[in-house]
Amino acid sequence: MDLYRVLLVDDEEDIRVGISRKMDWEGLGFTLVGEAENGREALELAEVLSPDVVLTDIKMPFLDGLELCRILSGRLPASRFVIFSGFDEFQYAKQAIQMNVFEYILKPISAEELSGVLRKLRETLDTERTQRQNTELLRRRYEESLPVLRELFCTQLLEGSIPPEEAVDRAARLELDLSGEAWVAALASIEGTTDRREMLALALRQLLEEGLQLPGCRCRAFLYGDGAAVLAAFQGTGSIYTFIEALERVCALTQSYLGQTLTIGVGTPCAEVGGLPQSAEGARSALAYRGLEGTGRVIYIGDLEPEAGISLSFDENDERELSAAVKLGGQQEVQEVVDRLTRRLRASGLGAGQWNLFFLELLTCLLRLARGAGLDLEEVFGPGFTGAVQASDFSSPGALGEWCLERCLRIQALIRRQRTDSAGRTVERAREFIREHYGESDLSVERLCDHLHLSSAYFSTLFKKGTGMSFTAYVTVVRMEAAAEALKNSEEKTYLIARQCGYEDANYFSYVFKKHFGVSPTKYRAGG
Repeated sequence: MDLYRVLLVDDEEDIRVGISRKMDWEGLGFTLVGEAENGREALELAEVLSPDVVLTDIKMPFLDGLELCRILSGRLPASRFVIFSGFDEFQYAKQAIQMNVFEYILKPISAEELSGVLRKLRETLDTERTQRQNTELLRRRYEESLPVLRELFCTQLLEGSIPPEEAVDRAARLELDLSGEAWVAALASIEGTTDRREMLALALRQLLEEGLQLPGCRCRAFLYGDGAAVLAAFQGTGSIYTFIEALERVCALTQSYLGQTLTIGVGTPCAEVGGLPQSAEGARSALAYRGLEGTGRVIYIGDLEPEAGISLSFDENDERELSAAVKLGGQQEVQEVVDRLTRRLRASGLGAGQWNLFFLELLTCLLRLARGAGLDLEEVFGPGFTGAVQASDFSSPGALGEWCLERCLRIQALIRRQRTDSAGRTVERAREFIREHYGESDLSVERLCDHLHLSSAYFSTLFKKGTGMSFTAYVTVVRMEAAAEALKNSEEKTYLIARQCGYEDANYFSYVFKKHFGVSPTKYRAGG
């Protein structure tokens, strides 16, 4: 098991040296990753080192141990703290701290006592880590959550938020059998309003599960919206009309047992699991006919719209997949999505003249991507682009696919270039803000992020990538350079220069200055 990382904080050097040298860190399960002689220095180190354990004195200059623990408990919620305390501070410390303080040790500190505390702390940390990683516990929790996960999976499958190539594998992990020769979706809606809708939906799901035990047809009923849905897989002797007859019986039973009118819409069967979102859309369309066809019955979209099964559309799932591939993936991901669209065009058997709606929806998706990223449309589609592109301009699905791939890769390249430029501009704006405000003692990453309208986590990563150092370290460099310039070229007193550079505490300013330049401000001014 990895060693736990320890940050040691104490303003007395002999105590730090004694602790660091006398402790068998590795034997106790720890590694000493850093030392600090005051709370402010510890904050800067913690930002870089992310310690698991902080050993800190209470009484220190610039920032005491209590305030250090308070701040770090928010920034490093998984860390544990061990506090060193003088006799006159001990009771105060025990009453004041309401955070992850593991133990209080009264000074003087003995190696034996601290070793005992660290052994107990390691046991606690090991237990926490083991509980999080315990495979058996995770398996048990996973099994307990399986019913909910299955319902969520089925819902996502009908709504098209699961990539078709992932559906079968994900279903297997959830112990759902999606094998079959054809699939269909049905949506069941209880008519009218009722204050018992949730209870009725559960009762309806049970009726569907009991009434759809059919040969050659494997059905799964689940809660969906205010009612329920059924996902059916047909094999061999299974028939859509046998399925519809069984659903008609469920409608009758719902009226008899629950006193409720149930209408069920059934979509067109599809030859692939990936076609279930289209089948579900057909079921929704079928329910929309209940004003004409009547309620309390099963409405099959295939009876009302015979051509619904061979419709070709670029749907929300297609747009989601293509957009994600362009914005977040690489060239291969874009190629795979475009290839799937091209295969669907070929499989439809429709001629180029019948691709119009599909192509218009695809073109609209590309226009949304380009305009959403603020791209020049002529850069994407070519000089003089007016949107006057038609499906009939392409001789084959392959030709349309090549055109789509070229535009998608162009949008992808332009977005990436734009992100790089934007990141550089953001870092430069941050630098400018720091240069303008380094003299203010309340300058903080939160204040800067509020100015930039960015989250602190995202900004910190962006800034470090752009400058090679953390926000705190960069501010310190700017302040020290300004202080050095003022010491060289002015007769201002040191405490005034400290304030001008954002340090209210002149002693802390001198401490940071000496640490940065190796000499005190006075010696630096004297040329030493």
